[in-house]
Amino acid sequence: MKTIYLDNAATTRVDDKVADIMKEYMLERYGNASSIHFKGQEAKRGLDEAREIIASAIGARFKEIIFTGSGTEANNLAIKGLFWQNQKDKTGKNHIITTKIEHDCVLNACKWIETQGGKVTYLNVDKEGFVNAKDVEKAITDKTILVSVIHGNNEIGTIQNLREIGEVCHKKGVLLHTDACQSFTKVDLNVKKDNLDLVTLNAHKIHGPKGVGALYIREGINITPLLHGGGQEFKIRSSTENILGIVGFGKAVRVASSGDVKQMKKFRDYFIERVLKEIPNVSLNGASGEKRLCNNINLCFHNIEGEAIGGFLDAAGISTSTGSACSSKSLDPSHVLLAIGRTPLEANSSVRISISKYTTKEELDYAIEQLKKTVEKLRKMSPLSLGGGW
Repeated sequence: MKTIYLDNAATTRVDDKVADIMKEYMLERYGNASSIHFKGQEAKRGLDEAREIIASAIGARFKEIIFTGSGTEANNLAIKGLFWQNQKDKTGKNHIITTKIEHDCVLNACKWIETQGGKVTYLNVDKEGFVNAKDVEKAITDKTILVSVIHGNNEIGTIQNLREIGEVCHKKGVLLHTDACQSFTKVDLNVKKDNLDLVTLNAHKIHGPKGVGALYIREGINITPLLHGGGQEFKIRSSTENILGIVGFGKAVRVASSGDVKQMKKFRDYFIERVLKEIPNVSLNGASGEKRLCNNINLCFHNIEGEAIGGFLDAAGISTSTGSACSSKSLDPSHVLLAIGRTPLEANSSVRISISKYTTKEELDYAIEQLKKTVEKLRKMSPLSLGGGW
């Protein structure tokens, strides 16, 4: 059976060039980067080169990039590490501001902060998923440590105006963190121009390996480590470095191209336009055009279950998602879709389709035809459709 992978917001296929360099470091340059012998220093050179590539990609300095085991770990390091540092320094600050559309790892880290005596403000967003910089400014108090706002949303693809939010934060003397796992290499990001103090990145959303992420920490910011050990990563993230993952991450960044982004935007818009035109009673979740991630499509198919649509598409060899991969086993409505004003029924009727540089027009045409058949079949079966909709 023909298989078409349209769940690239969950993870991506590793690029061939990435796989090649990882194999090299797995079988030949396998030393421990902390070792002073030749094999160790060979691995260290690979580590340093990857760090330089990633730093350069976001306008950062070499020592400002800290490698982690995932984007989740990097987000936790940013939020918990700053909270702990402020407790340690007895600054009297214990307040964090975030949004209602963050990735689960940010929201759960913030909920944990609340169990430790911290205070968290969860900002609303508009119907397209945008945060209002004025709301950020109003929420900042003299106890605020950090504002954390996702760059490109993992479910609905909305791209925030970080520069404007950063100007507000810096005017108030508050740090700004962003989770850029979905947007990295797809949207221009410069830590200085965008007024960013901490940035979370990862590899497996950009055709790199799973199990490796990074946190940009602006020079001069003190942060308490989550892990204590041998003092790797400038004493901020102890653990033997995952060299083959890190060099794979660096290679994935190096081979990313603006041409791929342009093609994905073209295919994204083609898919959205055809579905909205050819399937009745469908609406787009999130922003459109340049304010949306190039690979993200999230559609609400009123009156039918998104899980059912996904199941029929999977049977036809098409991989999609009903939301964030990290919470896909949950039957609860997406917190992101609820935050933009969708009802629980509308949220549960939504499907996320995410493309990659490997996606072809032929694959999208096939997916659209299968989607049309699936929706027609399910609407005939659905008791919700008998009353003419919600």
